[in-house]
Amino acid sequence: MTTEEARQATAGTRAQQLAGARPAPSRARAAAVRPGARVRPEHARRHNRALVLQALYRGGGMSRADVAREVGLTRVTISDLVGDLIAENLVIELGIRPDSRPGKPATLLDINRSGFSIIGLDLSHNAAFRGVVTNLDGTVLERGEVAVTGVTGDAALDAVCALLDDLLARANAPVIGLGIGSPGLVDLDGTVVSAPNLDWHGLPLQRIVGERYDLPVQVANDANMAAVGERSFGGAGADMMLIRVGRGVGSGIVVGGQLVYGSGFAAGEIGHVVVGTDGGDPCACGKSGCLETWLATPRLEVRLSAAPDDAAREAILREAGERLGISLGPVVGALNLGEVVLAGPQNVLGGALLEGTAETLRSRTMAELHGDLTLRMTTLGRDIVVLGAVVMVLTGQLGVS
Repeated sequence: MTTEEARQATAGTRAQQLAGARPAPSRARAAAVRPGARVRPEHARRHNRALVLQALYRGGGMSRADVAREVGLTRVTISDLVGDLIAENLVIELGIRPDSRPGKPATLLDINRSGFSIIGLDLSHNAAFRGVVTNLDGTVLERGEVAVTGVTGDAALDAVCALLDDLLARANAPVIGLGIGSPGLVDLDGTVVSAPNLDWHGLPLQRIVGERYDLPVQVANDANMAAVGERSFGGAGADMMLIRVGRGVGSGIVVGGQLVYGSGFAAGEIGHVVVGTDGGDPCACGKSGCLETWLATPRLEVRLSAAPDDAAREAILREAGERLGISLGPVVGALNLGEVVLAGPQNVLGGALLEGTAETLRSRTMAELHGDLTLRMTTLGRDIVVLGAVVMVLTGQLGVS
């Protein structure tokens, strides 16, 4: 084993010790404590630990007394938990609060935001898989990508591992977890049920990557991860829908601050919903007039390149926006969403397309109920999926977001 390999192995082991055991699949976690069941001491301690980390992550620069008031625990309990977290290097002391009273100095605490790394991958682009190394704040420290044009099946899995190898080698702090946003249907255990563009079917990606690297891994649908990223870093509200436009069209739905998955893990898969009754272009799924045929970037670019002038280009984009608005109207109305965010190429989605969507939504929903709906572009750009991956790792491993 080389020196670098040894460093990475040590970092991975240390990160797992700090973060705790790799979490069980989501369903198992949900069933771990039944209503009315006795709460074991280790469950209570883990819960309290997460409360402390969450308070410090959101606030920072808090004293032990501040944390105790914030989370509603005794100072003795807080001191005990903070002592353990400092020993694990997850929490650091910043020094004495400047306004401390004489004789009663208050030492400020914070999450060790630069002491650990997270790696996030976005597998949704046509030409390349992209990845980042961030600190615990989501600040991007390193970027990497591997070309994947025409790459599918086992070769695509090899490309994922090649990208992870590169990013792990460039991480300068212990990695606490890996987050991967994949196209297609992804179940709660991180298995890619179906991703036709990558020729992945029933691929247990989370298990495979976790076993290879001996690190905690979170795998989810890329649009769902984008919704999580927008919610945490983009300022989106608790009831929102994130529409992701690229090679295809997908969305992530958040209701009451929680992702909606659906019975078959396909909530938000609106790309293959037929929009209107006037037909349309044939779709790869076998139907005609699916939303993807109107909105997917490759199809739009072909139409726009053939447009004779700016007026024709604007008409094409506005019609695509109208079709999106038609598909969104029932969802917005049924779920009473407060915000719809578009993510994708700004030069395509902004302007006439966004205006066409807004006008159609206004005409198809009740102003009394949905007049305050916000429709906007994301501000997170190309990092929206990888930032969502970071949030999922933070939540899965430290209980913070």
